[in-house]
Amino acid sequence: MEKLGLVRDIDLALHLPLRYEDETRLTRLRDARDGDTVQVEGVVTDNRIEQRSRRQMLVRLDDGSGEVLLRFLNFYGSQQKSWAPGVRLRVRGELRHGFFGREMVHPTVRIVQADTPLADALTPVYPTSAGLPQAYLRKAVAAGLRRAPLDELLPEALWPEIGLPRRWPSLRDALQALHHPPPSVSLPELEDHQTHPAWQRLKFEELLAQQLSQLQARAERAHLQAPPLRSRRDGLADKLLGVLPFQLTGAQQRVVEEIAQDLAQGRPMHRLLQGDVGSGKTVVAALSAAVAMDAGWQCALMAPTEILAEQHFRKLVGWLEPLGVKVAWLTGSLKAKAKREQIAAVASGEAQLVVGTHAVIQDQVEFARLGLALIDEQHRFGVAQRLQLRRKLESSELEPHLLMMSATPIPRTLAMTFLADLEVSTIDELPPGRTPIVTKVFADSRREEVIARIRDEVARGRQVYWVCPLIDETQDSDAAADQAAGRDSARRKPLDLSNVTQTHADLGEALPGVGVGLLHGKLPAAEKADVMARFASGELAVLVATTVIEVGVDVPNASLMVIEHAERFGLSQLHQLRGRVGRGAVASVCVLLYAPPLSDSGKQRLKAMVETTDGFEIARRDLAIRGPGEFMGARQSGAALLRFASLEDDQPLIEQARRAAEFLLHAHPHIAQRHVARWLGNKSEYLKA
Repeated sequence: MEKLGLVRDIDLALHLPLRYEDETRLTRLRDARDGDTVQVEGVVTDNRIEQRSRRQMLVRLDDGSGEVLLRFLNFYGSQQKSWAPGVRLRVRGELRHGFFGREMVHPTVRIVQADTPLADALTPVYPTSAGLPQAYLRKAVAAGLRRAPLDELLPEALWPEIGLPRRWPSLRDALQALHHPPPSVSLPELEDHQTHPAWQRLKFEELLAQQLSQLQARAERAHLQAPPLRSRRDGLADKLLGVLPFQLTGAQQRVVEEIAQDLAQGRPMHRLLQGDVGSGKTVVAALSAAVAMDAGWQCALMAPTEILAEQHFRKLVGWLEPLGVKVAWLTGSLKAKAKREQIAAVASGEAQLVVGTHAVIQDQVEFARLGLALIDEQHRFGVAQRLQLRRKLESSELEPHLLMMSATPIPRTLAMTFLADLEVSTIDELPPGRTPIVTKVFADSRREEVIARIRDEVARGRQVYWVCPLIDETQDSDAAADQAAGRDSARRKPLDLSNVTQTHADLGEALPGVGVGLLHGKLPAAEKADVMARFASGELAVLVATTVIEVGVDVPNASLMVIEHAERFGLSQLHQLRGRVGRGAVASVCVLLYAPPLSDSGKQRLKAMVETTDGFEIARRDLAIRGPGEFMGARQSGAALLRFASLEDDQPLIEQARRAAEFLLHAHPHIAQRHVARWLGNKSEYLKA
């Protein structure tokens, strides 16, 4: 029960059926059609165990209008005794035509008497886990539904004030209708989540709790204190602008000003900086850090992978060290002595800026004065990790400012629903000189054509990426990264995918005289850094890699990206990988190789990649394909973001819930608090991360 999250009575009441079985009526065998799922009742005429391809129990049942064979491949000896000839059984299953006439395979079976009444409502079938029978779960849910104080959540007296339609049932009546629907109800109507009043009420209550928790988080943060960080004329930020080898775009300037205004306040900034691949988020982060360091406070930048962290480190060192800023480097691969030195520099305050991976939030890392925390690719970190970084300011009275960055733009619907407690800054303009990327889709049978194109690109002095999902036939090199990103690495089938080491060997053979590098997550850190440096310098013309190069890698001379088994990647990941090319003035191409046949979602993803390079449109389609849970990563510590409501289909309900939440917080804060506690329990904490 705990595995299913069924701890409180309200949890049981909200554990809704997956489907329903109609045990309210009996069907005569002569009236039933093959393929129908029916309930029949009759007397056992024969029961025997036979050894055919495997041991099975065959029970013959006669209902007076015909006979049916019940076939059981898994059974207990006690069942053969219980279902002996002459016993009356009520069975439910799919009727089909077999070698020996009509049969049911593994139907549900009950021993009954001639006068045993039929069920008076549809029988719910609940989501369950191994070892938890439906019969037990049905009793537990019914008991929880009786005991749960549902009537206290939103008193009916408040309905007109919060805009609940009068045609909607109370929450208790809605749940009763969904757990125990009467036999007269139409199943298609019951399963229509968009029109059925019980579903509408349930989704509204869920959205109301979610909106309340977001507004509460924002209100609570307004009472917290943070160090005011104000930029100075001719200070570090101005000096940095003076030495940058490029001009900021209008969008970058606007976003820098928004962040500077937040930092100057005495309350913690909680802002998401989003921008498409290559829009220039790193320089915005650097300017934000410069404001904080100018005010005498430290900054920390945490990235999900060592390669991405190192890209940031190199850029920031190049920009800031000439201005006298000491930048520390913290990753898990550092040698013990080097790590101790870096940690000491952070603790003493000598290091004004700390760049690294998860190592930044280890217990032994203590900051002298952490004023600003920067988290790149924030959806790749778990909630607990984000909260841990925010708690690195050793003060019971102050919190650090928080700037989260994402190259996966958040659709407006998602931002409005799940990021209501966040300010959002958007860089919606790419730097000048970037050329559009052409995306092409090829079946992997055209591999030789792709290799011929690589020869042409290399002959022109250009460079090429070739991305594969795996290291070898049995090892998924990016399983850890997938886990951190909230992706399901288990869905990949390692044995049927080309591997990166074999592809590296094949391309080396097909491209004699061309430098072909190999990069994957299992290489030692020093070797990874060496390969990347050789590719960035142009010594290597082709880089065969796993998705470790997904974000942050910046080689302007690279003009061709080949993604093998593209159908196995998520849409956001494909867009990120494509963003590794087109970073200079050269026309660039992204080739998506796929292995047929394609699934429907695979077709949708590849079609989207061909039709648009706009990250915001990609994000919208990605949300439609994947849903909000996977899109957002572990925002609620792995819990589903919404169990009942849908971002795509329930926009009117979201708007209604937002208005109701604002009214309740203002007019009835005690009811608002109770509603959040009942629906979310301790999960509301996760919404603050």
